[in-house]
Amino acid sequence: MEFEEFVYKVQDLPVIITEYFSAGQKDSLPMEVQLSRWKKSGKIIQLKRGVYLLAEPYRKRQVYEFYLAGLLQQPSYISLEKAFEFHNLIPEAVNSFTSVTPKRHACYETPVGRFDYRHIRESLFWGYQSVTLYGQTAFMALPEKALLDFFYLSPHEPDEDYLKEMRLQNLDLIEPEKMEYFSRRFGKPKLRRTAEAMIKLCEKERQEEKTL
Repeated sequence: MEFEEFVYKVQDLPVIITEYFSAGQKDSLPMEVQLSRWKKSGKIIQLKRGVYLLAEPYRKRQVYEFYLAGLLQQPSYISLEKAFEFHNLIPEAVNSFTSVTPKRHACYETPVGRFDYRHIRESLFWGYQSVTLYGQTAFMALPEKALLDFFYLSPHEPDEDYLKEMRLQNLDLIEPEKMEYFSRRFGKPKLRRTAEAMIKLCEKERQEEKTL
């Protein structure tokens, strides 16, 4: 297949998954050789084995990185620090696309970003919503679940001093009832303490805003 023909077939796709092209073919080697050549010449970008993007000069569709995060490791949803950034709970940008998955830990360093996946139990795989951009859908932790996921996976104790170090902001987004309910679903004393500390911090911020 010539590259022009390949571009014509895939330019409307956000991501190229090569198994779709090799389905029904007895020999996938010729396609693999072509992909290797196009990768070396910079015409396509490899995200992981069998998953590619067209390089920007040939790409017709904008790519939503959160969609890529969900595609590279399934099932997964964006959580932890990247979810903090998405919900504007922290003032700084986060370089890695951090997700959680019931599968084992994984990390993909790609030309479009670093995608990091942390393992959680399958029974804790909940508390997320769908977000869509450019017609591509991803899954994002609710703010309360992102905070609880963070402390579930962190050795740090969620006391007032550590929460201050996190420089959390816009705490009006946190729903105390939801935070408490989610923490009980974890079934971990540490996460109950996390909820209590967060609710206390939210209440303190609300009181301070009233006095301004």
